[in-house]
Amino acid sequence: MRISVIGCGYLGAVHAACMAKLGHDVVGIDVDTRKIAALSAAQAPFYEPGLDELLDEVQSAGKLAFTTDMAAAAGCDVHFICVGTPQKKGENGADMSFVDGATVALLPHLQPGNLVIGKSTVPVGTAARLAELVRDAVPTAQLMWNPEFLREGHAVSDTLQPDRFVYGVDGGSEDHPAVAILDEVYSGPLNVGTPRLVADLATAELVKAAANSFLATKISFINAMAEVCEAAGADVTQLADAIGLDDRIGRKFLNAGIGFGGGCLPKDIRAFMARAGELGADQALTFLREVDAINMRRRTRVVELTRELCGGMLLGKRITVLGAAFKPESDDVRDSPALSIAAQLQLQGAVVTVTDPKALANAAGRFPELHYEPDSDRAVQRADALLLLTEWPQYRDLDPYELAASVGSPRILDGRNVLDGAKWRAAGWTYRGLGRP
Repeated sequence: MRISVIGCGYLGAVHAACMAKLGHDVVGIDVDTRKIAALSAAQAPFYEPGLDELLDEVQSAGKLAFTTDMAAAAGCDVHFICVGTPQKKGENGADMSFVDGATVALLPHLQPGNLVIGKSTVPVGTAARLAELVRDAVPTAQLMWNPEFLREGHAVSDTLQPDRFVYGVDGGSEDHPAVAILDEVYSGPLNVGTPRLVADLATAELVKAAANSFLATKISFINAMAEVCEAAGADVTQLADAIGLDDRIGRKFLNAGIGFGGGCLPKDIRAFMARAGELGADQALTFLREVDAINMRRRTRVVELTRELCGGMLLGKRITVLGAAFKPESDDVRDSPALSIAAQLQLQGAVVTVTDPKALANAAGRFPELHYEPDSDRAVQRADALLLLTEWPQYRDLDPYELAASVGSPRILDGRNVLDGAKWRAAGWTYRGLGRP
């Protein structure tokens, strides 16, 4: 099929490349000329494993092109809206200007029978509103909602082999003509058994918000348990292992640490609360305020633990932060708890050095006052304490015996509880985990 993808940021660039991989003829459209130039050269403007290789493959095959000209959408059968919905400045709600702008810009190029598919994470009610715009412009064109469920670091596989598809159509009927069209788009994954659920527009919009809120709640729950474990002298890792064996709960995402960040979970749960308030259902989501508060409190707790680790004083202490990205296999530093912690430590007088395999350029753009060192061996030299805050494999695999010769004082705070505390202590380190004795 002929497909346009409007918006070539993280979601759109991956989606465009994967649709081309599935055999469609795809054009990616974005207003950012530098982004389009990079993508046209098969270079993603962000780090995502496997994406550059996929871009090169599908562009070499003539299946994918990028442009800044919205007129390139003319002649396509299906149009995916993949622009961002950032948090409004000074508010919890989502900024819908990019979604609205992309849709309005697309309208003059729609043709009878076209299908517009929203993938952006939006407040419930957005799809119905945009569907009216599409119908007013081209009465036989249709709009549906198809939320994305990408994980940074796994976005290509999550698009080509997703764990489910959710289709939101007016009326929620399997017989809706848009269902058959999207089935053709996704015929590859569907043919190997990927589950598909057809729902009404509002339900499809709520799926992503509800999924992210549940995930955030699970993470904040185990971090709250870490606070209790520290007070009681218990071990949150063993606690998580025990309750995770209950198949009603499960062990995934029950890892206590410094909390969640990134460009999705924090802003999505806040936007969900804001929209619930607009609908008069704000009391149903009041628990998310505490989820958010627990998550932000973890950052302050790590600063407190670092002070304890350094003998009660941060002033002048050389602290090396291992990891700037909000998660491994990503260069995304949006709302990164690691960077927030590093900045707080520096404000309290510590001499902070941050290292990361991929995210330092982005980190410097957000926190230019911090010192960055790409060479991790140099970054740890003469450090009074190490903070493992992003669980990149190279940090998880550090040898405590070899590392002890490089640092000033063998002290480490394991902000992700991924190290073997007994091994590090045996190597002479003062080891501190979160929620662990």
